[in-house]
Amino acid sequence: MTDQSRDAAASPDILPEIVLKPQRGWVGINWGEMIRQHELLFYLVGRDIKVRYKQTIFGVLWAVIQPLLYVLIFTVFFHGAAGIESDGDIPYPVFSLSGLLPWLFFSAVITTGSVSLIGQQNLLTKVYLPRMFIPAASLGSAVIDFCITCVILGLLMLIYGVAPKWSLFALPLLVLMIIITSLGLTLTLSALCVSYRDVRYVVPFALQILMYMSPVIYPVSMVPEQFQWLLALNPLTGIIDGFRSSILGLPWNFVAIGISGFISLSLLAFGLFYFRRTERRFADIA
Repeated sequence: MTDQSRDAAASPDILPEIVLKPQRGWVGINWGEMIRQHELLFYLVGRDIKVRYKQTIFGVLWAVIQPLLYVLIFTVFFHGAAGIESDGDIPYPVFSLSGLLPWLFFSAVITTGSVSLIGQQNLLTKVYLPRMFIPAASLGSAVIDFCITCVILGLLMLIYGVAPKWSLFALPLLVLMIIITSLGLTLTLSALCVSYRDVRYVVPFALQILMYMSPVIYPVSMVPEQFQWLLALNPLTGIIDGFRSSILGLPWNFVAIGISGFISLSLLAFGLFYFRRTERRFADIA
């Protein structure tokens, strides 16, 4: 060892060299870090809400206009013209809005969250933060719209004389299921959209198809029995059917709800895995 190297080793100002290397395989989620930085998530949620209604003519009223227009169109064309009926003696406007309640939440989260990362290059490349917060923040504005739609549904039930049932206490569990499903798909699609920009063009088209593959407009009983198992593979089927059972007191389809719960948890697990797996490349390709 030379005198220069001995002096460098003895000097207290010389710090050890630290080499940072990318992790291979599964990158675990630092839940503690996400909890410590939860205020950042609240900030992103508040920002998304402000941006969504900024410089709009109707503002928050869009959350009222959209479900009412859907109900009007479904009632006139699908119920009146096509003859689609609801289950039991439930008025069709109430029946359709109860199905739209989870669907509008799901659609809003997917539409906003799937493109959230490609619109935040500065956050991805210049600032360190738990990047899952960016697509997860899309849940915030969707929750507000969901609450407004719940009020509209309550008023519509009052107008048509439909009383809520005791099964309404199961609604929080179904809300949790739609949140899990939406978050799982949003994490996957947002990560895919960073790598493949044409995903953002596929998402709106896929949502339109998925709405007709979900029992939003029609009851599950309208589907031939031999094909109902195929419909149940759509995780929204059990959730939407469960919403109607909880709110309107219709018979429960526990098999469909169980399948939806399993698929929802699987989607969330895959979304977390895929997001963390591809997150290391976001700053390079964003």
